[in-house]
Order: sequence, then C-alpha cells, then structure tokens
Amino acid sequence: MSSEFGYIPESPEQSFGNNKGIFTPTDIYDLTRADKYTNYGQLELIETQTYSSAVSFVDFTDIKQDIYNVHFITMTNAQGSNAQVQMQFYESGVLETASVYQYALQFCATSGTFLELKSTANGHIQIGNSSNDAQNGYIYCYNLGDSSKYSFSTSHYIDDDSGDSRSVAMFGSGVLPQASTVDGIRLKLNSGNYDSFTFSLYGIKEYS
Repeated sequence: MSSEFGYIPESPEQSFGNNKGIFTPTDIYDLTRADKYTNYGQLELIETQTYSSAVSFVDFTDIKQDIYNVHFITMTNAQGSNAQVQMQFYESGVLETASVYQYALQFCATSGTFLELKSTANGHIQIGNSSNDAQNGYIYCYNLGDSSKYSFSTSHYIDDDSGDSRSVAMFGSGVLPQASTVDGIRLKLNSGNYDSFTFSLYGIKEYS
C-alpha cells in the first residue's frame, strides 16, 4: 500500500456523471475544460445575437439539442413599436407555423390592468403582450432535442410601456404538443420590426 494519501496507482476513467477520486483544483479545471467534470445545472453560452437595425425575427439554428435538455434564453432591451413577442420552433430543420401551439399567459400592469391570455390552437407561443420600449425577459425551453417528448416553455417578461405610461409584467407557459426533435428557435414579432435588441441562448448541462 502506498504511504501517500490519495495516491491512486491507476487513475479511473473520468466522464460527466461518473467522477471518482479526490481532485485538486487543477484536476477540476482540466476535467471541466474537457467536459468530463460533473457540475449539474451549469450554463453554456451557445450564441448571442445583437442588432441595432430593423429585423422582424431572430433565429437560433444551432441550439445543441443533442447535448442540452434545457435551454435558457435572455432578451435584453428589445425595442420595437406596436409589437408582441412570439416564439416558434424548428422541427428537424422545418419551421412549425401551423396552429398547433398552446399557451397561457398572465398580464399585469401598474395601471391596474390584469389579463389572462390563452390559446389551444395557435401558430406560436405568446411571450409578451405589450409594446413600445425596453422589453426584457427570459425563457426556459424543455425537451427540445427529445423526439419522444413534447417541447415545453416557461417565460417571464417585463416592458416599460411609455406609450401608455405604465410598466407591464407577464408570466406564461407554452407547449408544442408534438413528440418531435426541435433543433431551432425563432423569436418574432406579431407585426413590424425590432429596432434593436440582444438575445442570448444558453444550454443547461444535465439539468434533470
């Protein structure tokens, strides 16, 4: 037997979800860089898109759905006039635009307005229902790469609606009730263009 504590004559094979031994900070660093160190819930930035000119939609077409079962999208200072944020999915490279999406959304404003919006047959998942200035929020998407499961989403969205002199907050959920491989995401407006925005897409490693 070795007199050195922690000495392993033959190092075991290391892989994500199956790490053995006592690790030094250098070990952890090297294993993390090789994507072999177990760290559930870690975020990886897949892509950020920033525009300062008019576009009507934003596509993420390389979402690494074979690696991540949960995706996280942030929306920062997305500005456009008289427009509502909507989401659609690509299934095996084909954008699904038929009236097959379902969603439920709660809307509340500092003016005292409270609404519940819902649909069981729509061409998109509704994310926001306000417009004008400084739209910010985030979206979680689940099971996108699993061809045996439905694709779900939850979202939280806020808007500084200067046109109506109020702030608006929305929380919602949605589903594409088709067992399919979703390999892309589109964020669009119901009309008009984004004037400027920053969207970032992340993958969450082995969340569940």
